Amino acid sequence: MSLHVAGAGWVTPLGGGVDEVWNRLLRGDEATTQTVSFGENHKSYFGFLVPKDALKNLPPHPRLRRASAISRFAAAAGLDAIAQAESKTSKIDMDRVALVFAASNGGVIYTKRFYDDIVKSGAQSASPLFFPETVFNAPASHLAAILGINGASYTIVGDGAVGILAMNMARDLLESESIDFCLVVAAEEADWVLCDAYRKWRLVKTQPPIEPFCNPSRGTILSEGAGAVLLGREGSVKVSSINDGGNFSHQQEATNLIDRILHDLRSEPAFIIASANGTFVDFAERTAIQKQMPTSMVYSPKPALGESVGASAIWQVIIAAQALGKKRLPPMLHACERSGLQFATTSSHIGSNAIVLSCGLNQQAAGLRLSV
Repeated sequence: MSLHVAGAGWVTPLGGGVDEVWNRLLRGDEATTQTVSFGENHKSYFGFLVPKDALKNLPPHPRLRRASAISRFAAAAGLDAIAQAESKTSKIDMDRVALVFAASNGGVIYTKRFYDDIVKSGAQSASPLFFPETVFNAPASHLAAILGINGASYTIVGDGAVGILAMNMARDLLESESIDFCLVVAAEEADWVLCDAYRKWRLVKTQPPIEPFCNPSRGTILSEGAGAVLLGREGSVKVSSINDGGNFSHQQEATNLIDRILHDLRSEPAFIIASANGTFVDFAERTAIQKQMPTSMVYSPKPALGESVGASAIWQVIIAAQALGKKRLPPMLHACERSGLQFATTSSHIGSNAIVLSCGLNQQAAGLRLSV
């Protein structure tokens, strides 16, 4: 079956709207970090957070009155993807659309508030209004209700590679179900608890910027937002191959796994949208690229947008699709020039294939290839 990107939408620390954020990336813009704190006696962290005006076009809906940030991000991105697809064709029958939602950490802000109430005042004080938003499939429920999707709706939980796994599931649904489209949405929200956990795992650095492909790695900065792609049987950008990768338990396994993924996906001429984020991921991807496609142009959006964990792979897919359609890549920011890789510039010549590599921080890796 032929699988294509019919529409896309995202909410990012650089704002919302595919074209708006894309143009900012082309200019070399970098999101501004904000302080993520948890009171006077706790360490503060830096994060790339979604600006309030990024959700200015989100329509009012009863489902969103008390919804968590992750649900609102997902709704805005999903609605934009549907709108973009309808602007190119005709109105989409939502009864023939399936939904796959991908997440890594879920609604951490509401989860923290819910358990804070229990710790401080006992179980009877915890608001029952908070609890539904702590469940991983809450955003999928909200989005399905807002869009009027009555059919299949799934939630996949993973790490930074979960967006690719969600697209693989969407492909299977389109092959087996009587549907015309599958909407894949991935979202993440940033909170002090999340930053503190990743800091304890020695993955987060104390100050920006994110510096990809440096040796030794210097750490990443967490971010938040959502990305959505509407997959169908027609469209200008084709999903020509998906490699659902696998799991790894240490860095060498990650390197070997990404090498196998890239070997399977490689095609010429092609450019690579990497997930390099200033952590061990960079070494694994750099080693594989140098071995399998050493002359390919490489771009990672993480220095500009931050490490959005669950949302990151779908952001990469949208960037790859935009680059194929616009015939150009944004400039690579803060990359280590001694890495031996060829980094993108605004004048870079790109091929007709885009390879998305996604290596997560919690032991998953996957990839896919887009083509025009």
